[in-house]
Amino acid sequence: QVQLGESGGGLVQAGGPWRPPCAASGRALRGKVMGWFRRVPGKEGGVVGGVSRNGGNTRYADSVKGRLTISRDNAKNTGYLQLNRLKPEDTAVYYCALGTGMIIRTDRLGYDYWGQGTQVTVSS
Repeated sequence: QVQLGESGGGLVQAGGPWRPPCAASGRALRGKVMGWFRRVPGKEGGVVGGVSRNGGNTRYADSVKGRLTISRDNAKNTGYLQLNRLKPEDTAVYYCALGTGMIIRTDRLGYDYWGQGTQVTVSS
């Protein structure tokens, strides 16, 4: 049973960084692509980015490119999202997900396992 858990949500000031971790159970992270998605209540959600199995490749949505870094530490079974220069429009629930495919997918169907999400509210 693969379990994922994001943490680090809460109220964060605009302009600052935010770096929530995503911890996977056991060795679940290994051999899987990691994606991060976000969803604003009442609106359509979407991918913000992803990282390849070995951490060597990343892919980011245009809306956050230049502010977002996604990384992973397979030895610690943990992935990270770092979003800099936070804006109020970054307020959302952020989810990490793992996929067994070969590439970093930008659609939800590319991922098999999901965390419960962590809410961040960016104050201006």
